[in-house]
Amino acid sequence: MKRGDIKAMFDPKTVALIGANEKQGAVGQALFENLLRSEKTKVFPVNPARKTVMGKECFSGIGKIGEHIDLAVIATPAKTVPAIVEDCGKAGVEGIIIISAGFKEIGEEGKGLEDEIQASQKKYGMRIVGPNCVGIIRPHVGLNSSFLSSQPEPGNIAFISQSGALGAATLDWAVNAHIGFSMFASLGSMIDVDFGDLIDFLGDDYTTRSIMLYMEGVGNAKKFMSAARGFARNKPIIIVKPGRFTESAKAALSHTGAMAGDDQVYDAAFKRVGVIRVKEFAGLFNSAAVLDSKYLPRGKRLAIITNAGGFGVMATDTLIDMGGQLARLSDKSMAELNSILPPYWSKGNPVDVLGDGDEKRYVDAMRICMGDPGVDGLLVLLTPQATTNPEDVAKAVTEIAKNSWKPVVTTWAGGATIRAGREVFYQNNIPTYETPEAAVQTYMNMYRYYRNLELLYETPSELPLDEAPPKNHLKAFIKRVIKEGRTLLSEEESKDFLRIYGIPVTTPYVAQSPEGAGIAAKRIGYPVVLKIVSPDISHKSDVGGVRVGIRSEGELREEYAQMMSSVRSHAPNAVISGISVQKMLEGIDYEVILGAKKDKDFGTVILFGMGGIGTEVFKDVSIGLPPLNETLARRLIEETKVYNILQGHRGKTPANMKQLVHLIISFSNLIVDFPEIAEMDINPIAIANGRSCAIDARIILDRAYTESASQYPHLVITPYPTRYTVQWKLSDGTAVTLRPIRPEDEPLEHDMLSSLSKETMRTRFFSIIKDITHAMLVRFCNIDYDREMAIVAEIREGDTRRIVGIGRLIIEPDFRSAEYAVLIHDAYQAKGLGYKLVDVIIGIAQDKGLEEIYGTVLTENEKMLRVARKLGFTAKRQPDGITRVQLMLK
Repeated sequence: MKRGDIKAMFDPKTVALIGANEKQGAVGQALFENLLRSEKTKVFPVNPARKTVMGKECFSGIGKIGEHIDLAVIATPAKTVPAIVEDCGKAGVEGIIIISAGFKEIGEEGKGLEDEIQASQKKYGMRIVGPNCVGIIRPHVGLNSSFLSSQPEPGNIAFISQSGALGAATLDWAVNAHIGFSMFASLGSMIDVDFGDLIDFLGDDYTTRSIMLYMEGVGNAKKFMSAARGFARNKPIIIVKPGRFTESAKAALSHTGAMAGDDQVYDAAFKRVGVIRVKEFAGLFNSAAVLDSKYLPRGKRLAIITNAGGFGVMATDTLIDMGGQLARLSDKSMAELNSILPPYWSKGNPVDVLGDGDEKRYVDAMRICMGDPGVDGLLVLLTPQATTNPEDVAKAVTEIAKNSWKPVVTTWAGGATIRAGREVFYQNNIPTYETPEAAVQTYMNMYRYYRNLELLYETPSELPLDEAPPKNHLKAFIKRVIKEGRTLLSEEESKDFLRIYGIPVTTPYVAQSPEGAGIAAKRIGYPVVLKIVSPDISHKSDVGGVRVGIRSEGELREEYAQMMSSVRSHAPNAVISGISVQKMLEGIDYEVILGAKKDKDFGTVILFGMGGIGTEVFKDVSIGLPPLNETLARRLIEETKVYNILQGHRGKTPANMKQLVHLIISFSNLIVDFPEIAEMDINPIAIANGRSCAIDARIILDRAYTESASQYPHLVITPYPTRYTVQWKLSDGTAVTLRPIRPEDEPLEHDMLSSLSKETMRTRFFSIIKDITHAMLVRFCNIDYDREMAIVAEIREGDTRRIVGIGRLIIEPDFRSAEYAVLIHDAYQAKGLGYKLVDVIIGIAQDKGLEEIYGTVLTENEKMLRVARKLGFTAKRQPDGITRVQLMLK
């Protein structure tokens, strides 16, 4: 099955409009008029009821046109659409936009129509946008396949919306504000083309400098995460996603399940891939204009210069509310400010240059603040004053801002009197806003974007085989438990998993009577903790099933009786299989929670925060996406309020942060290895004398889990596949490391590509690449290891590392076949490396369960064709001097 060409679909030479008509005000009429605006596209109206439309010959069906169609736009009643899509598939159409509504949004009947459309899409491979969408507009190529009356100007912002009505309103507003677009896309129901597809497409579009998304649901989360990570390395993505307060964890069996709400998971996912989320719609445009700046703030310490104290206070409130900090000016800066400002200035940050502050006072204050090492960025505020010329001050601010690596944002508040000043900023691309709140929000978005970009280069590895814990017996245990009809593991069963992964735990003794509990308590020593053991009770403390601090046998008997009475009254039908007795850790300074749960969109996520019985009350938690390494685990801790407490609160011993980070990484490794786990809690992890220990643990298995061809079906970010790293030698004895590519390999790949001969480059890429761009290298080095694999051959020359060969495997969306390609540096050809890399690629393809791999080789490239034939590939000549080689794996 040939996959439809999404590039041809969005830059079409031929377009067919099915449902074209001349009726004024009809969707088919508006669509046809918009399509006809293009000077380079041939547009064919299709309508069996008409001979002509607007003077153009009209065809009865798409199969009657007689030309290859890049894009078909369908605007007919919903019931007719499945048959039309089938006809488009037969005609070899590359892509379809379905404007028509009346599908799953109206119920089961409409869902059935969608199912028919998807069946045809899978059968023929064409790409489909919609249904129930507004269409696609690309001003730079002259395509308007929408029925909207707005005609946006060409620009550098792409706007993608799930909501057609909201997208249309936004477009209309932007056109009036003279904001240009590289693309406007309404995705509708997203039965095929989704956010991930469009981000992938726009990553190769030189006219797009930033993407704005209105997202109601992510669609294919794994595809979105992969595409967003690649795009965000070069250009920003800004998202508005409504529904921040939706509750969806009411029936959760664990604390983690109850606290890790959908919206928090979206936040964590966006951070992990370098995406910025804004709360208000205006924030989309505010942020899109500045986030591609190379001058992003390295910290959140903001200095504020103002001629109106009240505005300075308003800016400060917003800054603190968003997690920023007022920069603390140094003694040197304060002395310098005292020398240039009147004696009655504010004596601190915000720096109030007062109502009579002129251009010079602003400039001097800016230079002092910019030179302070404790300042990361600057907000300059101005209100109209009799002695102040807003335009002159704006020009002076601009000169300083353009020559500083620290970012400057501005607020020129007022109406006509400050308009000329604002115009100065617009002309020089200096961020300027009408309110201090908007300016501060933009600054903090710039800072968060910088912080998020740091995470993009974090590529946690899977554990090498020689370091991996012995887990196969745990896999077998899970299968036995599921067969028994259980999903909730006992505390001791859960702690077995923790022990295997090196997480310190307390060891409970299970007793069946007060006498047995007393014997256990004497053995381990008082004080002890009693806990009910029951497969039917998830939160023991909620039913009075926990007793702590028991210091004698008499107290134990009394607490035992009260606990049993409480449990029986709250859960009369619960099966009680015993009482857990364990040593109570004394001197506990802090309690934290560590957990995991499967999210319906983003797979398994990890939660960390304040633990103990107040966990669900305070909800001081942060969420991360596994796998985690040291940087990501530390960031997970730092994003909670309890982090500050762990530094040593009220004289208590600080937590051993290194041990806690290691514990979280071990927990992440456990979660990565077991897709069978639906939810898991360690609550609390007690920290005493700096050291961490798991007091209680709970695992809930996923009854719906089935074996998958993917090793990590529960993760949207695949770990770095360490298992594919091998040591090898060239035929001349040179040692080579063959390993999967990493994002940080970009400089090494650039060195390799830029030193290739023209002939080697031509035989690999079928042309000479003159400009090896940063965007191109990001695409090569930042890959989703599930969808693609690139194995590099690395050698060492003294202290220098070099990449001398690359084998790449790109998997088709059906996960049945994949295309491969191999590139060997000129100096290392004819040494067996090409043969070895292709063989490694074959092994990876087999490991992923593929049915075939194929490659496209220049027919003149006899060396590569000889390697392919030697490894069992069949070769078939194609037109234009190329040969297709294919190897069946099943």
